[in-house]
Amino acid sequence: MDQTFGKKEKLKSKVLITKLFDEGKGISSFPLKLIYLPVTNHSVSFKTGVTVSKRNFKSAVDRNRIKRLLREAYRRNKALVFNNTDGNYAFLFLYLGKEMPSFEQLDHKMKLVLNKFKLQINEKNTQ
Repeated sequence: MDQTFGKKEKLKSKVLITKLFDEGKGISSFPLKLIYLPVTNHSVSFKTGVTVSKRNFKSAVDRNRIKRLLREAYRRNKALVFNNTDGNYAFLFLYLGKEMPSFEQLDHKMKLVLNKFKLQINEKNTQ
């Protein structure tokens, strides 16, 4: 499994993002929240997006820094779920905190959130 985060894996569809907020299920490990939704008709297993609230971070520089850290944490840890799940999903990672995080904090929380997702999906598949 390569550790890339290419163009095909990025969540860009406004329709799919709206659907995620309306119908998606959430998993949280403060300050990260994962909203996911099973989808069909995609060439990759996971379409992923990240977002940071403008209310909490007024400066675009700060928001962009956090988004870069989130994408990097996802890129390094996506093998946790990619190798262990079947089906296609859309992911949206929200940063809910009010302070600038370090990469180590985000990496740790990303692992927790992805493991919770993996457990939840495996439970659903065994029932």
